Order: sequence, then C-alpha cells, then structure tokens
Amino acid sequence: MRRMVRDSRYRGYSALETLQRWPSVRRGEEKHIFPYQEEADVMFNTALLFELGVLKRLAEPLLREVPPNTPEYSEAKRLLKFLSYLVCINEKEIPPTSILREFLDGSSFDYS
Repeated sequence: MRRMVRDSRYRGYSALETLQRWPSVRRGEEKHIFPYQEEADVMFNTALLFELGVLKRLAEPLLREVPPNTPEYSEAKRLLKFLSYLVCINEKEIPPTSILREFLDGSSFDYS
C-alpha cells in the first residue's frame, strides 16, 4: 500500500502500473536485500499499527481504477476487500516526523 500511494503521488504511476511492477520489486528484494539482511548491524521494522488505516483512504480510489480486463484486477479486488475491514484514520493525526510521512505529504524531512 505504501508503494502504491507513493508511486501515485510522487511518480505518477497508476495502481495498475505499481501492481505490474510488484514481481520485479520482490525479485529485487530476494536478490539484493534478503540475502544480506542478517549481516546488517541494525534491522528495524518500519510497519506501523495504524498505517493501513491511514493509507486506506488514499489507496482505495487507486485500486478501483484497475481495469477489470487486466490480470492485476483480481489482486486489486483482493486488496479492496482487505481494506474494507479497516477504519479510515485521518492523515492529519500523523505527526510530521513519522516515517509514514515519506509516503504522504507533510514530512519534516527532505527526501530530495
């Protein structure tokens, strides 16, 4: 969800394009990240308990735009069903120092 929202906001990609790129992203993780992660001095999980509630409002409209005649449509429908179980959280509740702001607007940090 993070990637889909970020790709839409900052790269101009549709949800369809992000879903199409996902296998390549996973291959990159398998090749360049996972084999070396145990060698890192520090690892941390950046997942936040509330992030899907924040991303829901932003991701749902993107997922609804995936055309039914594409192979990615079933994944879009699966993700929409998953999101339907979540309560929306207003992104205004997220502080500007949260890592989630990398995928939203309003971060205190400069990512350029």
